[in-house]
Amino acid sequence: MIPRVHARVDAAGPVLSTIGDRTISTSDRFISNNLVAYGAEWDTSSADGEPERWSSVDWAEYLDEPSLGRPGAESTGEDRSAIFRIDVRLAPGDRDLTRPEWSEIAHRFARAARIAVPGDEQGCRWIAVQAQPRRLDLIASLIRPDGSWQPLPSGLLGRLAREARRLEDDLGLISPRRPATPGVADSAERAAMLLTQVGDETSGPLAGARDVIEHLAQRLVGHPQAHVREAAHQLEWTARRLRDFQQDLTTTATTLSRPQAAAPTPPAPGVPARPAAARTGARPMT
Repeated sequence: MIPRVHARVDAAGPVLSTIGDRTISTSDRFISNNLVAYGAEWDTSSADGEPERWSSVDWAEYLDEPSLGRPGAESTGEDRSAIFRIDVRLAPGDRDLTRPEWSEIAHRFARAARIAVPGDEQGCRWIAVQAQPRRLDLIASLIRPDGSWQPLPSGLLGRLAREARRLEDDLGLISPRRPATPGVADSAERAAMLLTQVGDETSGPLAGARDVIEHLAQRLVGHPQAHVREAAHQLEWTARRLRDFQQDLTTTATTLSRPQAAAPTPPAPGVPARPAAARTGARPMT
């Protein structure tokens, strides 16, 4: 199971358009039709009727509403990019999951990211959508109903990775800690598959970290203070090194998955090997 954290943005509409691969509209029910989980806090002021019948535009407005009219709500980095997104993908070879299983995954990742805290009835608004058979997208607003900012926990990527390992154990999914099919896949094939997952430049765990670093570098590169601009350039170099690292992992995976050359066939029993002196171009020792 591969979780990926996306760079935060300031509006939910483009995110929902990307997830559904379509422009959201007031007549589109794609998000509602593929909804598997959501936060406990509801405020139907952004749409009429039951949430299950909301359009994709209603869902975008629902996620954006906490930030409206609250100019003071911003992160410690003094930005208002409040729309947070995680996507989770199954590993190649994993079985298909049921809707309740995807719902369990969504709730547990929401708790791991601290956007849903047990007993917090005024927590972040969030939804989880299964737009594709083997992927889950969790989208949240980091501005709480009271206008305060919900900070993400330190070591977020590590928390998500640990929760992914626990979910793999609980749901019987492929895990780096055990072979995909014991007694069938050899260690080289298994290593190649894991390295391919980690090094994937679009959905691997390193891709989310690189996205965050690149996003921060872009925001800071034009800062009026010289030391901040220098830090932005350092972040750019860090992102480049991460990309090189991802490519190195992919190259190693390709090497591991390459079919092994057949060993030379030994001579038949009783037939002596041809002496070196008799081979073309060889000279006897004197």
